[in-house]
Amino acid sequence: MADSGGVLVVDALTKSFPLLDGRARRAVLAGVSFTARHGEFVSVIGPSGCGKSTVFSMLAGLDTPDSGSIDFGRDAAGPHCAYMPQRDLLFPWRTVLDNTTLGLLVRGVPRAEARRRARELFPIFGLSGFEDARPAQLSGGMRQRAALLRTVVQDRDLLLLDEPFGALDSLTRTDMQAWLQEVWQRYRWTVLMITHDIREALYLSDRVVVLSARPATVLREVRVELPRPRDLSILAAPEFVALEKELLGVLHG
Repeated sequence: MADSGGVLVVDALTKSFPLLDGRARRAVLAGVSFTARHGEFVSVIGPSGCGKSTVFSMLAGLDTPDSGSIDFGRDAAGPHCAYMPQRDLLFPWRTVLDNTTLGLLVRGVPRAEARRRARELFPIFGLSGFEDARPAQLSGGMRQRAALLRTVVQDRDLLLLDEPFGALDSLTRTDMQAWLQEVWQRYRWTVLMITHDIREALYLSDRVVVLSARPATVLREVRVELPRPRDLSILAAPEFVALEKELLGVLHG
């Protein structure tokens, strides 16, 4: 049983999917358990296809486990997560402001109130002056900031970030990692992030959960006890290099 002290407790999730012939099933998750505490930044890493996104789909209510449980630590009624997928999924015909209000509008928040709440975040997300722009007028990093704004403005217990910077070039990705750390420290959201980048996981996270190859189990949880705020020089620090080596050993051992 996972520690029940967190805002999120994932306990012994299992999941399998039918194969094309319909006579057999492929096991994807084989008892995945972990927690995310209030205000904590947790990254989930593991081999491609091991079931990371399947776990996120269950947390977001888009799928159900075969067995196991998900507990958000309070009244189970109502949605708990805001989910940012790998692609920004901004609608090209809507303004940036109107894209960022979509989650609120779906929940029934009046349009004027939704626009007010989203507009307040534009300076913090580096998007001031682009409220009436179309997504095609934004850089890749700005599009990702708009997608994250659309996610956090929903004010959920937990932010699910599925490889949020995976489509960006290396320099833009580094800038976005530094920016995300800065705004996270300001708001202290509870964040669960999927990434294939070990350095990204260590740079941003308080803990890193390592999943095995499919069917996934938790191989290890690594606590990242590096001082914050972290600048890029931390990547060369002996403590950081030791943690990176430990994670590489777990993943490739």
